[in-house]
Amino acid sequence: MDARIALGLKFSEWLAMGHDPGGCPVRNLLDRLGDRWSMLLLCALAQGPKRFSVLARVIPDISKRMLSQTLRSLETDGLVLRDVQPTVPPSVTYSLTPLGESFASPLLGLVTWAEANFDVVRAARAQGRSDPGDLSQPSSQVS
Repeated sequence: MDARIALGLKFSEWLAMGHDPGGCPVRNLLDRLGDRWSMLLLCALAQGPKRFSVLARVIPDISKRMLSQTLRSLETDGLVLRDVQPTVPPSVTYSLTPLGESFASPLLGLVTWAEANFDVVRAARAQGRSDPGDLSQPSSQVS
């Protein structure tokens, strides 16, 4: 089945269930996963377990507070495991749970799409277009 048709059918199913923003899986999960840092952290953890300091280094523009908050949210959602070793000082390692690992394939699809289309989207933004599909005409010629 064509992906557009399947998405349209899914949307119709959600509409039939009534308007419940809290119960909508798309809104609920994408609000959390679609924030500025979650997907980057999931990509970093896809390479394997990492300590907090390593995550802070590989994503240098995230504050320690935001890193901690985002990891806590991902842990609460069951995507990330926080493993504390009883050493002095305690050693904390973060890794993907099986649920987090199951998100790797859909996330890779999104990352691949973003990489393939980033230049087209940037060009559309620069031209102020609402339809990035046709960049052949200068924005002054669009009716």
